[in-house]
Amino acid sequence: MGKRLIPPEPAEIHEVQLREALEERYLAYALSTIMHRALPDARDGLKPVHRRILYGMRLLRLDPGTAFKKSAKIVGDVMGSFHPHGDQAIYDAMVRLAQDFASRYPLVDGQGNFGNIDGDNPAAYRYTEARMTDVARLLLEGIDEDAVEFRPNYDGQTKEPVVLPGGFPNLLANGSQGIAVGMATAIPPHNAAELCDAALHLIDKPDAKSKSLLKWVKGPDFPTGGIIIDSKESIAEAYMTGRGAFRTRAKWHQEEGARGTWVIVVTEIPWLVQKSRLIEKIAEFLNEKKLPLLGDIRDESAEDIRIVIEPKSRNVDPELVMESLFKLTELESRISLNLNVLIKGKIPKVVGLAECLREWLDHLRDVLLRRSAHRKAQIEHRLEVLGGYLIAYLNIDKVIKIIRTEDEPKPALMKAFKLTEVQADAILNMRLRSLRKLEEMEIRTEDKNLRNELKGINKILGSEAEQWAKVGEQVRTVRDMFGPKTPLGKRRTVFADAPEHDLAALEESLVEREPVTVVVSDKGWVRTLKGHVEDLSNLSFKTDDKLGFAFFAETTSKLLLFATNGKFYSLDVAKLPGGRGHGEPIRLFIDMEQETAIVSLFVNTGGRKFLVASHEGQGFVVKEDDCVGTTRKGKQVLNVEMPNEAKAITTIAGDQVAVIGTNHKMVIFPLDQVPEMARGRGVRLQKYKGAGLSDVAVFDSKAGLTWKDSAGREQGLSWKELSDWRGNRADAGRLAHGLPKSNKFGRAI
Repeated sequence: MGKRLIPPEPAEIHEVQLREALEERYLAYALSTIMHRALPDARDGLKPVHRRILYGMRLLRLDPGTAFKKSAKIVGDVMGSFHPHGDQAIYDAMVRLAQDFASRYPLVDGQGNFGNIDGDNPAAYRYTEARMTDVARLLLEGIDEDAVEFRPNYDGQTKEPVVLPGGFPNLLANGSQGIAVGMATAIPPHNAAELCDAALHLIDKPDAKSKSLLKWVKGPDFPTGGIIIDSKESIAEAYMTGRGAFRTRAKWHQEEGARGTWVIVVTEIPWLVQKSRLIEKIAEFLNEKKLPLLGDIRDESAEDIRIVIEPKSRNVDPELVMESLFKLTELESRISLNLNVLIKGKIPKVVGLAECLREWLDHLRDVLLRRSAHRKAQIEHRLEVLGGYLIAYLNIDKVIKIIRTEDEPKPALMKAFKLTEVQADAILNMRLRSLRKLEEMEIRTEDKNLRNELKGINKILGSEAEQWAKVGEQVRTVRDMFGPKTPLGKRRTVFADAPEHDLAALEESLVEREPVTVVVSDKGWVRTLKGHVEDLSNLSFKTDDKLGFAFFAETTSKLLLFATNGKFYSLDVAKLPGGRGHGEPIRLFIDMEQETAIVSLFVNTGGRKFLVASHEGQGFVVKEDDCVGTTRKGKQVLNVEMPNEAKAITTIAGDQVAVIGTNHKMVIFPLDQVPEMARGRGVRLQKYKGAGLSDVAVFDSKAGLTWKDSAGREQGLSWKELSDWRGNRADAGRLAHGLPKSNKFGRAI
């Protein structure tokens, strides 16, 4: 018989509420992301991965000017000792620190292919080499002098810095981007010299507000240059609140060619925009005919950016060409500012410019105090040793005798010359060659120099004013290193006001101008046919639908729709569907109620006047420009309440008004009896009993009244023949013999 299997004892089971378990775990994940991944420290402006890369390079002695080392070696050391995450993530972070088009002040000096502004990937880390730049050296300066706290690394085998000494305003100078859980950060790069000037002002006036610092910090300074076109007010608002955005445009100029031709040359593009993708997008728009003013685009870039844009015709305005490109492409980019940083490395907070620089300055002072205390301890130890040396030299024979004769010379020396343990150890460890004659003078000189240095250190440690003076000195040194006259420190991004352009001209520049025929069905389905089509007899419509009306327009035209609710709606012909199929319901383009119908749809030419009228016979004159709305909801012009509705519209082209009712009665009266308004119910045009208004017409008394009969033929009556119907506004009128039974004048706007 086989052995009987005994099941294992069940492990102890703890019941936990799912909600509590999720909350606890998600909070731990969120905190980890915020603290150790996404948000930079306000003091050195670095995230942990960047800090570890720089510290790892420091341990490899990759100072500026030294030999380069393979990126694979750096990545491997950082991953093994400090950052137990993916090697590719570490390499990507290091590459970004080396790219002069991504970082304003690169922290890594790269050798090999580190990618380019076109968006091409860098070479693998086995091919590239790197070392630190002067900026990185400034950030690490004093790290061996107890300048900052250290903590155990992930496996407790070694230690890593909690923060770098940060002798460079890295947070704002290089900026930072990051998405955490429930919060994000977006800090564009700035000019280091300007930040140092603002910081020096902040040292003199600690209570200075962000707005006063804008005298020095004008705005971001992107590595790729460009032009910021925001107003000073909106820039000030962004820096005061710590939140905002900057509209950045490409830099361009016009180059003249042979025989009056010209091209536009783009020399700088907005930050973080990939050049190749930008050109591909513009070429795409060219193929789709969305940029009718453009003829061609080509990339002539070498080391510098040079994008050449050819216009379709030499007669177009280059400003308008660029405005159309800014509107559609990444040649204009919106770069966010969200100054969300870790204060003291622990508290996430959105800060203003002043608080941001204050954090950096306070950190510099803390580092100064720690380095001074460290140096003070070193000097005091050395002075103690030098005191022992001096005693030894003055009593050298006795010292030698004690060492030679005593079994335990250390306590004997301490007793004989009243030495400390440190001094006795120093004498016993002294080399024989140090016993030369000159040594006493050198000891006394070193002692004197160290005592002077100690005096200066004690002065700094004892006075806050001295501390800030020393910090100011440090900041001035950085400002001089990256001043406006240095190649790296010179401001690259400039400021300008956005040029004002006619919006209509700009909209027109984005659409190829072609003739079209707008067709609207009886049920409100709209479509456009290419060209001006006279014969519409072959058009097909949905079952139980038919042709409503049609008119000629152009792809750049703007349409006005007058609806039975008394509202005018604006439509772009370019946005209407093409002639294939039955088109689309007009309600897809405007917010028009289901029970509302179209009274009239026509091309908006501007400058005209209309007479609008309701079913109850009220109306007024309105300017065409007052009918144009900017939203999908339309613009209320004629006030009507159900069951009353807007019924008719006609263009003002004469001095007399003809109104015909559903009772087939017509009245004619002078136009000056109708007021001009922008909005309202209007005045009574014709009096009805059990009927309503059907149509209105405005005509010139000299030419007489014309209309179209049911067969589409033009008919008319002279001013003399119209004498029976002439009266005043609000008359009931008389039966209209000879006019169409449809009670319509058949006039198109």
